[in-house]
Amino acid sequence: MNNTVQKLEESYKQILQTFLHDKSEQGLYEAQQFSKILLEHQISPEELVSIHRSILEELFPSVSNEVQDSFELLLEVMMGYGLAYREHQSLRDRQRELESEIDVAANMQQTLLPKEIPADGVLDIGVISVPATKMSGDYYHFVRDENGNVGVAIADIIGKGVPAALCMSMIKYAMDSLPEQRLRPGALLENLNRVVEQNVDDSMFITMMYGAYDTGSHEFHYSGAGHEPGFYYSASTDQFEELYAKGLVLGVSRHTKFREYHKKVEKGDFIVFLSDGVTECRVDDEFIEREEIVKMIRKYMHLSAQEIVKNVYQDLVKLQDFTLRDDFTLMILRREV
Repeated sequence: MNNTVQKLEESYKQILQTFLHDKSEQGLYEAQQFSKILLEHQISPEELVSIHRSILEELFPSVSNEVQDSFELLLEVMMGYGLAYREHQSLRDRQRELESEIDVAANMQQTLLPKEIPADGVLDIGVISVPATKMSGDYYHFVRDENGNVGVAIADIIGKGVPAALCMSMIKYAMDSLPEQRLRPGALLENLNRVVEQNVDDSMFITMMYGAYDTGSHEFHYSGAGHEPGFYYSASTDQFEELYAKGLVLGVSRHTKFREYHKKVEKGDFIVFLSDGVTECRVDDEFIEREEIVKMIRKYMHLSAQEIVKNVYQDLVKLQDFTLRDDFTLMILRREV
């Protein structure tokens, strides 16, 4: 018997003797604390049963054969239990490791998102992005060039967890490395598509909408890669229309071409980008209609862009009993002057 086990036996013998003599709550408390020490020294349940048996035989030599034999049965039970317990402990440790990895990846995701929203008096921009779990498959990006023009992207990575976070970082740095294409959405998506096709596993795809706003001419050019259509609001007609951009998801074929669309943006007009987590909100197990999204946006149109997206999100979450089933990202760009 090694020295550690011998010391544990002595400690347990003292606890047992004290409890049998006093039968106090203090004795039970000491036993609970002792169990923590057993865990620290990785003493198995069957080892504790053996220790308990040997101490009983020492303290009460006249213990009946039946009681002594019962410990043989208890030992067999504890051996099976001990194996299952150790397996459980191993799985729990692995789960903690995975949770730690996910926390690191989630923190990394946050560093990839824009630190601030562009503000120049020309555009009023609002965005809200809320993951359904710790990790998000949604991504958005703002970039401003030396002339004050604004590029804006929204993407949905089909795949979750750490791979999605790594994929997100690749998209960000690929976009940052293409400054000359910030006002050419079609060309930018073609280059991103080649990067994704070469570097991302076949099981993962990326949908994206990318738009470029020229603050001088107030023209908005945009392209899409299989992403959820947005909306365009015209202040002069007080009407919403779908902002649809046909295109294959990124990463399927490296030779894909992306058509570029164009809008002349008048004062008071605004563009809505969103992820499918917005349109796939469920009420009574049915997806909410896109018309309902429009009604919610219209309800808050008198507010700033940031207040609009915040209130729409709160309304939709409330409709779903405050539970998100998918990552939620909603973005609005409104011409102010």
